[in-house]
Amino acid sequence: MSDTDLLPLPPETRLLGEGGPQVSAAAWGMWRFAGASVAQATRLVESALDAGITLFDTADIYGVDGSGWGSAESLLGEVFAADRGLRDRLVLATKGGIVMGVPYDSSPAYLATAIDASLARLQVDHVELWQIHRPDVLTHPEDLARTLEDAVRSGKVGAVGVSNFTPAQIDALRHYLDIPLVSTQPEFSALHLQPLEDGQLDSAMRDRMAVLAWSPLGGGRIAAPGTAREQEVADALDVIANAQGVSRALAAMSWIAAHPAHPIPIAGSQNADRIAELAKLRAVRWTRRQWYAVLTAAQGEPLP
Repeated sequence: MSDTDLLPLPPETRLLGEGGPQVSAAAWGMWRFAGASVAQATRLVESALDAGITLFDTADIYGVDGSGWGSAESLLGEVFAADRGLRDRLVLATKGGIVMGVPYDSSPAYLATAIDASLARLQVDHVELWQIHRPDVLTHPEDLARTLEDAVRSGKVGAVGVSNFTPAQIDALRHYLDIPLVSTQPEFSALHLQPLEDGQLDSAMRDRMAVLAWSPLGGGRIAAPGTAREQEVADALDVIANAQGVSRALAAMSWIAAHPAHPIPIAGSQNADRIAELAKLRAVRWTRRQWYAVLTAAQGEPLP
């Protein structure tokens, strides 16, 4: 197998929007980052940075099922307070717009409050990226656009993105925005192909938006298949994992990153060794045949 047979590697770093910060090929997700001591949390942060992970993804709701609302942001804020140098080494992204029991609110008044609350918990004066966590269909995209522009003009937010938006919702928001929409964060894995099938990855390439792929391991189903289809996907990933001496999890994330949109898989492990493994993401190589074999297994039927 020659290099000409292999798909291009994802870039080691990429710009988060034109003129924005450089971010890593993988991100560390912090939805389970809560309930630890500051020392334990600091070790995990350092493990990610040592693996070359510079994009840290959190949200105001992260930790709500265990330690309470805002607990993931608060713990990270304590880490920053203990070592201010760590903050300067990473690109910080957070999200808001979910309201327990409502469930969504992207009104100007609420989002302004949510952004301020996140900054206070994180003990920072700005974040590089702030994203709407879920679409609020009761907020007009023009009103949302003005809110996001105000957040950037205030200096509290470096750039804005969306999470879990449909391609049509993204296009509607971009129509009203006078600033770039730099990222979209859909669920995407070998077991959840919707962004590949509904045009979101194509639109992201057209508009030069970073794609941040959440749940890249299919909510644990890639590691522990429970159906015949899931096992077929695992088997296809194992062809790469076994041949190249990596875990199935890393093979699954590299499969995502090998798409020409070069989605950034968000790894949510709270294990330092598994976080460190992300340093090998760009070492995993795919041929077209191998990549399509996983896609065929994921779709459960031959490609036309």
